[in-house]
Amino acid sequence: MAEAAQIHLCGSIPLGNAGEVFQLVGEELGLGVRRIPDGETGGRLSWLGWQNAVFEGDPNFEAITSDGDYRAATTPVWMRQTTWYRLKDGIDPAAIEIMPFGYARHAIESFAEFEAQVNAGTVHKDARFMVAIPAPFNVINAAIAPADRLAIEPAYEARLRAELDEIAAAIPHDKLAIQWDCAQDMQAYEGARQTYFDDPKDGLVARWLRIADFVPPDIEMGYHLCYGSLGGKHFVEPKDMAPMAEVASRICAGASRTVQFFHMPVPVERHDDAYFEPLAHIQLGAETELYLGLVHDTDGAEGSRRRMAAADKFCGAYGIATECGFGRRDADTVASLIALHRDLAAERSG
Repeated sequence: MAEAAQIHLCGSIPLGNAGEVFQLVGEELGLGVRRIPDGETGGRLSWLGWQNAVFEGDPNFEAITSDGDYRAATTPVWMRQTTWYRLKDGIDPAAIEIMPFGYARHAIESFAEFEAQVNAGTVHKDARFMVAIPAPFNVINAAIAPADRLAIEPAYEARLRAELDEIAAAIPHDKLAIQWDCAQDMQAYEGARQTYFDDPKDGLVARWLRIADFVPPDIEMGYHLCYGSLGGKHFVEPKDMAPMAEVASRICAGASRTVQFFHMPVPVERHDDAYFEPLAHIQLGAETELYLGLVHDTDGAEGSRRRMAAADKFCGAYGIATECGFGRRDADTVASLIALHRDLAAERSG
């Protein structure tokens, strides 16, 4: 296991634009955070929902009413998935090319602002710009009608790989990191969500390994093993860190490239040894960093210290984070949450 940075930011940060995110993070955290996301601001704060426009505008698909949003109990109304997209009659899924998703376009635009703030001295010159992208299972599972999910997966992955190629061609590799967001897939790994393929655990691992190959080996890459935090509550609460430790170990063992980091969530009420004990058995690569999402502003520094004290018994080399992105919180709480990270990191390093 590699030495982690002090802090990791998972992605969504509900400020006005990428420039505001870079400025706040750069000024408050410096090189305490090695990888800085653009905040996925604006419509992208919906995480998956903004991808509906891709399928709405694609002549190969038609909209139907969803049978229900599995996340409804914890999902704000404005984010609930009420529509699925299915292939029109007579369309061969092997012959289609899905329209651009927009990940590349947004990344390239945000990197220009990132570089401007590096040149201005606001962002540390050694920081990397991090692009957070949902692993394919998430969008396919949320947006595509169940009968078409497996059939459309190759075309979806081909488009996603093209987006990664575009990002890699436009942004210097030593300035870039890719994070795969894995929420619905971790829920499925726990058995709380159905998959559209057989052998769920092996199938999910195979897909996580496949997307690792989309990222050139000289670009940093990691996985955010999320359980969803819509409405401030996980879709399914992890019983302990065993599934996350198992997934990370399997990915490190099977990947054909280095995995630079993993992020794993910690529910606010979990400061017991039983939750963290599986970390004692994790098998990460020598260059792989671990970040634990144990910072919660609901119980502040005191609660975060309790969770860190428990984690320290089983894993000394980790950085701190929230359990998920900030995207579903009020913008006026972001600065104080960033400050909490800063203060806790200073305590640990002091």
